[in-house]
Formats: sequence, C-alpha cells, structure tokens
Amino acid sequence: MTRKQKRGVLIGGGVALLAVAAILVMFALRDTIVFFQTPSDVAAHKVEAGKRFRLGGLVAEGSVKRGAGTKVQFAVTDTLETVNVTYEGILPDLFREGQGVVTEGKLTDAGLFVADTVLAKHDENYMPPEVADALEKKGVKLGQGATHPGNQ
Repeated sequence: MTRKQKRGVLIGGGVALLAVAAILVMFALRDTIVFFQTPSDVAAHKVEAGKRFRLGGLVAEGSVKRGAGTKVQFAVTDTLETVNVTYEGILPDLFREGQGVVTEGKLTDAGLFVADTVLAKHDENYMPPEVADALEKKGVKLGQGATHPGNQ
C-alpha cells in the first residue's frame, strides 16, 4: 500500500467510526429529543408514569390553588385536554393563569404531574415556538380573543 492509500483508509475508517458513534448517540436519545409533551399526549398515554419529561401548554383559568408554604396546584391545558400539576417551590414572577408554561417532572400512576421546575414565558407577546407549534397542531388558534372550535 502506498502512503496515499494508507491515508485514505485511515480517513475512511475515522469517518465510519464517527458515523457509528453519531448513530448510537441518536438512538440512545431518541425519546428525549422532544422538548415537551402536551396534555393531549399525556391523555393519549404517550408518556409512562414515573418517567421524567417536560409538560407544556397554558395554565388553565381558575386552576391555581396555593397551599401551605410554597405548595401550588394548577392545571396545564392545550384546550383539548388538561393535566393537573403540583409544584413545591417559588414560581416565576410571570407565572399566571392563561399564560404559556413548561414544567419538568414526573407523572404519577394517578395521572398527577409532580413538577420540580416551572418555566413561564417572559412577556405577554412571547410563547416558546415549540409550545405555539404544538398548540397549533392540536387546532388551537393563538392570539388575542382566539378560541378553540370545540370550546365555542
């Protein structure tokens, strides 16, 4: 073999090794690539109880109930389905009913989402693109005064 052929084999082997490594990483992360699940996904049993994931949607109107200390219960909705959430901690300043939210935690066997992190949108005109896209795919019309056809 000439030097050129050895170099070609070495480069080809390196590229093949990197490709195999990338495929293995993508295979291992295939379930965690989704940024969050919607309440409709949870209702359709796309998420196992006890598995950590992100739940995104809107804080349901009239659902926020504050308990002792920093305990809070609220519901996250995509206007089609609703998931009850419990959280213990300090909520973001911009957290309020009717606003976009993404929570992180686990679903119990009873269907209650126990959150350990709550992320709220940062101003009145912003909604994370992933939340907006997921809501639009579910048929939710976004914007001031918009309603879902099933809620009229």
